[in-house]
Amino acid sequence: MSFSSFSLNANLLKAVHNMGFKSPTPIQRLAVPPLLEGRDVMASAVTGSGKTAAFLLPILHRLMEKPRGTTRALILAPTRELAAQISEHLHELAAHTPLKGAAVYGGVAMGPQEQAFRRGVDVLIATPGRLLDHCQYPYARLTGIEHLVLDEADRMLDMGFLPDIRRVLQHVPKKRQTLLFSATLPAPIVELASDMLHNPVSLNIERKAAPAAGITHVAYPVPHELKSVLFLELVKTSASKHVLAFTRTKHRANRLADFLEKHGVTCERIHGNRSQAQRTEALASFKRGRCRVLVATDIAARGIDVEALGLVVNFDVPQLPEDYIHRVGRTGRVDATGDAYTLVSPNEEDNLRMIERAIGTRLPRQKVQGFNYATTPTERFEVPLAERIAAIRARKAEERVRAKANAARRAAPGITVVSAGNGTAGQNPRSNRSASPSRWGAKPVAGKSFSRPVSGRSNEQADWRSNGSATEPRSARRA
Repeated sequence: MSFSSFSLNANLLKAVHNMGFKSPTPIQRLAVPPLLEGRDVMASAVTGSGKTAAFLLPILHRLMEKPRGTTRALILAPTRELAAQISEHLHELAAHTPLKGAAVYGGVAMGPQEQAFRRGVDVLIATPGRLLDHCQYPYARLTGIEHLVLDEADRMLDMGFLPDIRRVLQHVPKKRQTLLFSATLPAPIVELASDMLHNPVSLNIERKAAPAAGITHVAYPVPHELKSVLFLELVKTSASKHVLAFTRTKHRANRLADFLEKHGVTCERIHGNRSQAQRTEALASFKRGRCRVLVATDIAARGIDVEALGLVVNFDVPQLPEDYIHRVGRTGRVDATGDAYTLVSPNEEDNLRMIERAIGTRLPRQKVQGFNYATTPTERFEVPLAERIAAIRARKAEERVRAKANAARRAAPGITVVSAGNGTAGQNPRSNRSASPSRWGAKPVAGKSFSRPVSGRSNEQADWRSNGSATEPRSARRA
């Protein structure tokens, strides 16, 4: 079967050919025909199966049939990276058509996104939070939407976007074609689909979520404190040009990236505390081969599409089987092959067994030949959370003591000050600038001394306020 059998617009077929797609993937064979007919679709497909083209091609084909100047298709995605990735695919597929698209997500200026609303691009790809930010203003009208897509719906559920999605539905017409694509279909997603979709075609709904067949899975048991050292050894011995590593927290992502850079491994990082510009540059650098390793939290698990990514490493065992599937799904995409390594410490064995039960296979345990598993690391990879909290509390206590001392010093009676302007004694130097000769140039009165104006806050307070709290910031609410 070929793409020409779908009777797609000739310009779309030309783009498909230029992109190197030879034949449709299973999800494309199943989804494209009913979508071309205008049917609602609810599809469950593993990551990397080609579902982005499965919904973009029929939507673009139908938009070509009756060109208009308003936004007629809206695609919702859970993360900035995924929205940018869909936008890139759209640009490639619509290269030979007059159709235009724009991505709307947080972390960047709203001005260019506002212009996209005003111009009325054909397809809008958005994260729910930033879209609702725009919907507060009259220019962000979605009344012309004919096609609505929820991509990675289960991830949006995990990230707490369900209320935002229901709010978005209030801004789009009830009469529309609705598509719901998801790697898994938990009960809340099925319930949402029943509210959104009209007589949908259900595809692979009974299919059990599992990693792609071309992935080789290996677990490496290792003491928690030796994970970074073992990971460095695996990177050095791997033949893969690109290594994607997932950590449990933003703090651990930073620590691992710093550790790798210290040991001469080129590395970038992506997590919620990085600006959108930093995240975009990190991903671009990784794709272009300017760095060997990209360290990420799960925020990037469904937004990274790197051609021929050979190795994914779970530096920390994910807590949910679904997260494991999406992490390792960055390799072995569209019938390719790849490796997935998981570093498992003794206290993570329970999570790993839960993953093994979910995917229906046991990950083989391996040890690295020549690696000393009994060695003591020369440096701590991560300061324990309790110790970090204690240090923060101690530092804040010191700051409060200094602030209290400064306040007491300011409130204490000062040395008598004579105003150079009217000779008034005891006047507060802050209320009359002429009272401070050293600061304002007034001439001192013979035999009298002058107090020096006291700053409103100490240097220590100024540094603390400019640098912010030492605690790790929360990720931004808006994706």
